[in-house]
Amino acid sequence: MTENFTPLLTTTDWNKEWMQLQKARRHNDDASYWNERAKTFTSKDYPNPYVTAFLERAGIAPEESVFDMGCGTGALALPLGEAGHAVTAADFSEGMLSILRDALETRGITSVHCEQMRWEDDWQEHGIAPKSHDVCTASRSIAVDDMRAALLKLTQVARRRVCITLPTGASPRTDDNVIEALGLASRVGRDHLYAVNILSGLGFEPELSYIKSTRVDTFDSFDEALRKYDDMVRKACIYLPEMRTQVALAKLEPWLRTQIVENENAGTPGEKGAAQGALRLLKPRTITWAFIAWNVD
Repeated sequence: MTENFTPLLTTTDWNKEWMQLQKARRHNDDASYWNERAKTFTSKDYPNPYVTAFLERAGIAPEESVFDMGCGTGALALPLGEAGHAVTAADFSEGMLSILRDALETRGITSVHCEQMRWEDDWQEHGIAPKSHDVCTASRSIAVDDMRAALLKLTQVARRRVCITLPTGASPRTDDNVIEALGLASRVGRDHLYAVNILSGLGFEPELSYIKSTRVDTFDSFDEALRKYDDMVRKACIYLPEMRTQVALAKLEPWLRTQIVENENAGTPGEKGAAQGALRLLKPRTITWAFIAWNVD
């Protein structure tokens, strides 16, 4: 007798599960958070290996226009503008856009238009009409409640192609080394698989490849490092009982003291262009990003 079998891969509502995951995570990004973070960013280190790898995979043809959603300080918009592409660079953080505007003026780039807007906004009210750009990009910027709606919005704006990146494991703001050292189960999100499954369900044929990015975390003091890692551990424990969280936090400071060393490059520009702190982690972190692209037609 054959048991009843339901193939979860083809019957699961992946967007519904994504929305439940985001609700559980719920340390939601907002403009004020990124406005504050923008104070530590510059655009002086662009392009970098990640940007080069993204643009190589994107395959944007000469003279094609680009809509870059979640542009930040211009990781993609600046090199695309320098190459002569007409770019609409959109972000909900005025702080990020202010840095980008300064960089555009300094470099004499006139083909990039900045637009302050959110994923949830009515994009047409901001002049972003259907089929208005050849290629749409969203680099490390999809932290939305409704993944399906975000992917469809990008698809509707693009005439030819959409290219995005999503994390393949834990949040890029989380150091897996500390999660493992403190005995916490790593709650890996695999965000990219939700996007691939949703796109496949919509009838697209998403291309998938991977970009590795190295991150060197630096700090002005040990207390700053401890505050950041305390916050990181608390967010990683959102699914766990409070007692388990407190046990992990009790182990944090002794572990961190074995991982912090003097930074021989203190004061020099870091990955965001801002000056590096006096201390750094013993080992750089490697983050793997999933590059996902699909053709609209």
